Amino acid sequence: MVILRKKIAGLSPSTLERFLLRARRLVRLRGTVNILVTTSSELRSLNSRFRGKDKPTDVLSFPAPILAPTRTKQVAGDLAISADIARENARRLGHSLAAEIKILALHGILHLAGFDHEQDNGEMARKETRLRQRLKLESGLIERTQPPASRSPQSQRPVLRSASKRRSA
Repeated sequence: MVILRKKIAGLSPSTLERFLLRARRLVRLRGTVNILVTTSSELRSLNSRFRGKDKPTDVLSFPAPILAPTRTKQVAGDLAISADIARENARRLGHSLAAEIKILALHGILHLAGFDHEQDNGEMARKETRLRQRLKLESGLIERTQPPASRSPQSQRPVLRSASKRRSA
């Protein structure tokens, strides 16, 4: 399910749903991904509630609990994205807001799949770079946070955190 609480030029719920499906398949993440694109205020509230950090962030991921297999559709987890922060980043980096939302969604999907850039010695960064290229997206989030000597000139951005850590099948 896609919920756009903020209107995004060039990005309809169905377009974002198709992107999520493609990204999820490339990551080999089973289950559906629900996404909420909303305000920085709401992200701040979620970040405070689930991570104890009283500040807005660009994307949060909430992996679903691992449940016994059933015949009903499985949910991989939920993503929450700040359209406000995405808009600032897109403007600063020179690409569309729709592209930035997709970059944030890809990053969140990798967290739902269990990747953790804070502890994996670059595994998530390498995966995100490969997927970003396959999906024809601009610089990824991790790439933007690397020290200046080791990043490309277009890569500049604050790091994201997952609300929960779990690697799934």
